[in-house]
Amino acid sequence: MTLETITLTVNGKKVNREVEPRLLLADFLREELGLTGTHIGCEHGVCGACTVKMNNRSVRACLVLTVQADGAVIETVESLAAEDGTLHPLQQAFSDNHALQCGFCTPGFLMSLVCELEKKPTPDDSEIREMISGNLCRCTGYTNIIKAVKQYSTENTANQRENMKEQVIVRS
Repeated sequence: MTLETITLTVNGKKVNREVEPRLLLADFLREELGLTGTHIGCEHGVCGACTVKMNNRSVRACLVLTVQADGAVIETVESLAAEDGTLHPLQQAFSDNHALQCGFCTPGFLMSLVCELEKKPTPDDSEIREMISGNLCRCTGYTNIIKAVKQYSTENTANQRENMKEQVIVRS
């Protein structure tokens, strides 16, 4: 089989590889790059476990061929926590609200929500349900996930207001 040369940015690092044209992005991330936080559940784009951020949009990595991601900027769940291990505020909210359960679906939920919350930082309950409608959790209901998103939204909004106050003080 002919290999295709691709270049993409994954979690801030430039990656150049030769790949088979039929290689799925989820498999590339896991097998070629060792980024095993992207989980493969259904392989049909239904469960959302493989959700990653591609060019600032959430996509199902099991439905994207790696060659389709040529030139793209990809972010996986591994990109969320800081280098020192400090959790992203949304990850911390999931932990605080016991929204993790077995953890298999969590990376997909986090990546879907990170993308959606950038567009709508203070969603109401029905908007949160819509944001997570493409992700399935087999362990539990979604109540704790909704609580986690509400905590994150409240804290994130408060932090943004605080940062804006600091910027005004610095400029004054």
